[in-house]
Amino acid sequence: MDIDMPSVNRVDEIRDKLKTLEGQRIKIRANMGRSRIVEGTGTLVQVHPSLFVVEIEERRGRKNRQSYQYVDVLTGGVEVFDADTGERLFDYVAEE
Repeated sequence: MDIDMPSVNRVDEIRDKLKTLEGQRIKIRANMGRSRIVEGTGTLVQVHPSLFVVEIEERRGRKNRQSYQYVDVLTGGVEVFDADTGERLFDYVAEE
């Protein structure tokens, strides 16, 4: 990643990459605060201008829709992985 790239361009880059993955299975790992980590595998169903929606598969065939913001992916609060290989799709490291 180019370190000098403005954050807005990175958010656009995340949105564009997720747009190409629409309809495919991904794995999400989200830090919900207070040491609570939520993980799930599901289908990327919608990509909107400021957020994306994942339909998470739960027990007994139930499904749950969850939305996440691109900024959370940029800051590391939400991690997105390929469901088949487990490879991290976005690798942004917070600068100190």
